[in-house]
Amino acid sequence: MKIEILDTTLRDGEQGAGVEFSYDDKIRVITELDSLGVSYIEAGMITNSDGADFFNRLGKLDLKNSKLSVFTVTCKPDEKAEDNELLNYAASAPVRAATIYGKSWLYQITEVLHTTPEENLRIISDSIKFLISSGKEVIFDAEHFFDGYSDSPEYAMSVVKTAFESGASRVVLCDTNGGNLPDVVGLVCEAVCSKFDRIGVHCHNDMGMAAACTVAAVLSGVTHVQGTISGIGERCGNANLNTVIPVLQLKMGFDCIGKRIEKLTSVARNINEAGNLAFNENEPFVGGYAFTHKAGSHIDGVRKSHRSFEHISPETIGNKRNIVISGLSGRSAVIEKMDSYLTATDGSFSKDDVRVQKALEIIKERESKGYSYEDAGASLALTINEALGRRKSYFDLLSLKVIVEEDSSKEKHLSDEVGLTASAIIKISVDGKEYLTAGEGNGPVNALDVALRRALSRFYPDISKMHLTDYRVRVLDSNATASAVRVSIESTDGSSVWRTIGVSEDVINASWQALRDSVEYMLSK
Repeated sequence: MKIEILDTTLRDGEQGAGVEFSYDDKIRVITELDSLGVSYIEAGMITNSDGADFFNRLGKLDLKNSKLSVFTVTCKPDEKAEDNELLNYAASAPVRAATIYGKSWLYQITEVLHTTPEENLRIISDSIKFLISSGKEVIFDAEHFFDGYSDSPEYAMSVVKTAFESGASRVVLCDTNGGNLPDVVGLVCEAVCSKFDRIGVHCHNDMGMAAACTVAAVLSGVTHVQGTISGIGERCGNANLNTVIPVLQLKMGFDCIGKRIEKLTSVARNINEAGNLAFNENEPFVGGYAFTHKAGSHIDGVRKSHRSFEHISPETIGNKRNIVISGLSGRSAVIEKMDSYLTATDGSFSKDDVRVQKALEIIKERESKGYSYEDAGASLALTINEALGRRKSYFDLLSLKVIVEEDSSKEKHLSDEVGLTASAIIKISVDGKEYLTAGEGNGPVNALDVALRRALSRFYPDISKMHLTDYRVRVLDSNATASAVRVSIESTDGSSVWRTIGVSEDVINASWQALRDSVEYMLSK
């Protein structure tokens, strides 16, 4: 059975605090969602001429799998639909579908809209018919439907009936306040689906149950699902499509996006990056920790049978298995990790293999100094290659100087923060060829990053694809400013993400170690 997916990341998702997409970001999101094969992409709402221009540009996109939809409102009480400016914007948008929302809760109608139940039905009908007359497929979102049904089932059902009779292709039941339990959502959806076909659901996550409510709705007969990537959205967000899609398709046998589900992890990461959002590695299915194993018994079980501690194969949704290595790990964990670096000349690894013992000794020795490889897979890969005697040196550092000084060009007041500028001078050697260069940045680490990549780009042009996405420092003891610190760096080349670490009493030194590992790892790929 086919379940339609409407993604509203660019509309309801962007209503979340701290979420903002530029024009280029939006195009990237639309392209990613189209490659994933969602049925509809709700691209936003037009409120002015700039928004209209954006949709005019969207009309030139050649999408392969998805329909673009514009979001809009109903006309106002005592107003004709054709006289409403926002409806006219939506009608003129060169996209195939329009999503329009209207009231279905008597409380909202009288206390917020300040009109009568009869006028509300007229508003809904006229607005839908107007959009249909412009050539649009119309999806009607029945706002606050579950609260409305609780107060007056008869009136809530009359809203659904009016929308369908006016020509809506889908009617979507919205849990706008996000305050309903899955069993309530399921029972209400069952009652509506017993009388109407082509019913959808739109759930908010104010109780952390949007995904569960969505699944309950589908089990009750709903065939159209709305949500956002990573569940972003207003207040606590929306139903998380990264969870909903694999649950419906892999666990329940519904067809949401077919074989394109293998792209889910990469699409989720790319859309979060487009929105400059910190990706939640603990997300089910697509998170970096979703298939990460640390406990020795779990690792041993996974090595013998993946099914023992994994409910699905991570490759099914484009993710991958990860074994966490630490000084407390057994040899099984080290062997599992080393197996992923096997070459034709390595043979197989056993618990008695001296290479396994050497790798474990290196890891334990470095952990005693403060290193932690639990979330630094790239540094771990380099360490294992070192134990195997095949860590390649792509460049040698000959000299490094970092300068931080006060910016004297600006007028300062006592309450101002100190204005600092940073620069780095670096000299490297690659295959005997030396190169000296400098870089400036908004801090010493940024300056160091700029200088190193500028130097290496002469020898390794692909280094230009790499950039840092996260930088963290943790103090390892309580010896105030003399404490050792652990620096963690996250980097990406646009298609994959990796993490590295460095440890030192000097934060610049620790940063250099992590940055060096990050560059070496990319070049080794």
